[in-house]
Amino acid sequence: MRVVESKPKTGSRRLTAVLVAVLTAMGLMGTAIGAGQSSAASYAGFWIDACGMPTNGAFGGGSMKPGQVKVQAWRKAGNKRTVILLDGMRAGYNRSGWDIETNARALADHGVNVVMPVGGPASFYTNWDAPSNFNGQRKAYKWGCVIDNRLVPALRSKGFASKGGKYAIMGLSMGGGAALTHAAQRRDLYYAAGSLSGYLTLSAPGMRTALRLAMLDVAPAPWNVDAMWGPPWSPRWTANDPFMLINRMHGLKVFVGSGNGFFGRYNYPGNTFDDLFKGTPLELLAFAQAKAFEAAAFVQGVPVMSYSANGTHAWGYWQDMLWNAKARGFFN
Repeated sequence: MRVVESKPKTGSRRLTAVLVAVLTAMGLMGTAIGAGQSSAASYAGFWIDACGMPTNGAFGGGSMKPGQVKVQAWRKAGNKRTVILLDGMRAGYNRSGWDIETNARALADHGVNVVMPVGGPASFYTNWDAPSNFNGQRKAYKWGCVIDNRLVPALRSKGFASKGGKYAIMGLSMGGGAALTHAAQRRDLYYAAGSLSGYLTLSAPGMRTALRLAMLDVAPAPWNVDAMWGPPWSPRWTANDPFMLINRMHGLKVFVGSGNGFFGRYNYPGNTFDDLFKGTPLELLAFAQAKAFEAAAFVQGVPVMSYSANGTHAWGYWQDMLWNAKARGFFN
């Protein structure tokens, strides 16, 4: 899905402090520290093997280390948990959108180490069947291997805090469904999974066509969705559909957040067109799918920590969802 980014606004320190106090009291945020502010946690970024997928060049990513994936990370002595944050459809090649657009790194000052794998636009953080021939990709994405088989072992070997050797994983939009899928398929690696405005019923009528159209619109060139999980009738589609994996989520801590498509405090006059004609429809779809997922999970006896409020498909709302999850004990 296309991520519509909201442009940050500045305001007086006093107004910011008031907003933070009000939101904290309402339980919408655990702690809010402005993006870019100093942190007591230390940067602990590193590189991991790319499982043979492209990491350098026009469609592999701008990596300074061919064959390696950059991982941004912040940690603090005494922290007891670590979360892996997955990006959206337009993930950047050199820096995570979570770091650019939100204050997510500040979680490391509040008990939760933060890990952000960089890259993977239009990847759905999965292993692709083949390279995307529409844009000349030279090797197929292997993000399933990178996240599960390279990143998690690296976190363990580097001593990142865990819960019995398991980690939390959370993503937005494209990364939301991917986070739930990774956790459901690899219960040995993850104890908690969160989706923020994710698309959780990929088998629903029209969803495969919707993804096909969305991936044709991802810069710098269109991506061929058939190269990901094969044609629409391929069993890999249902194997990677969070809705179809609910029965494998028993005992997993699950968080599902979405806006309702209505304008909220992060919708600015200068961005009205994108918010109305892109952000609202995307979020309405995510909202509907979140509710369908939650209902199915209830029937199957899988508890879901649910969040919804006014908002469109934009970074400010995902930041609020992240801190709401923290305030409600999702990472515990």
